[in-house]
Amino acid sequence: MLALPAIFLPLIIEFAPLFSKPVCEHAKVLLAGAILAQGKRTVTACLRVLGLNKELAFTNYHRVLNRACWSVLAASHILLRLLITTFAPQGELVLGLDDTIERRRGAKIKAKGIYRDPVRSSRSHFVKASGLRWLCCMLLVKMSWAGSVWGLPFLTALCPPERYHTERGRQHQKLTERAAQIIRLVAHWLPDRVLIFVADSSFAALELLAAVQRTPQASLITRLRMDAELWDVAPARKPGQKGRPRVTGARRPSPQQRLDDPATPWSKIEVAQWYGGEKREVEEK
Repeated sequence: MLALPAIFLPLIIEFAPLFSKPVCEHAKVLLAGAILAQGKRTVTACLRVLGLNKELAFTNYHRVLNRACWSVLAASHILLRLLITTFAPQGELVLGLDDTIERRRGAKIKAKGIYRDPVRSSRSHFVKASGLRWLCCMLLVKMSWAGSVWGLPFLTALCPPERYHTERGRQHQKLTERAAQIIRLVAHWLPDRVLIFVADSSFAALELLAAVQRTPQASLITRLRMDAELWDVAPARKPGQKGRPRVTGARRPSPQQRLDDPATPWSKIEVAQWYGGEKREVEEK
């Protein structure tokens, strides 16, 4: 059986309770192969780099991922705890939310869809990509040896298209609904830490913001559209009032209206880590 370096033992011991003894031995091989493999880290590539390309029972290693019984959420929880212990033992935690497209083809890949390619698309040119859409949650920490902030992923969730759920008679979950689930899950894992989630404009939805408000220790920073509709909280119903209850309160000015209003007060702050690592002064309301 493969003998891993002693430096890996503390890490392996943390995840060992998730697996049975035979599955744990196969998982050790896949771990070492994933570290050494170059290019795509498939099961075949992991076995090949370890000299196990002629292994007759190679299907046992595939079954670690497609048949063995172990909890992915429990593994994510352990990984998050290890990352926090190593890189952010104190203070508030900054976490990033972002979706990515895994370009996959094949008749057996049922959850793939067609999405906008954010890398090759621009404001004037729309490019579509086919594949699996994953929502990733990562811990954002500053690495002293790199001089920049790194995103350390610990949890990913598959976000199939609406057609996938319709064909199976299930209720479709949008990207923002998946994000709300992840935020509630991380808040449940870390009830004693202040959580700050950072996301792009894809997550600027009122339903998601309302879900974050119901989570006391979590907050979400995202970018609204300049013409976003903002409303006050609906007032409480008066005794004996008839009719449907109000959903929203008074209309607030949009970000564009606040920007154009000369009476809007502004103050300058200095951002130490702007793009490229330089400092920059910005105005805030």
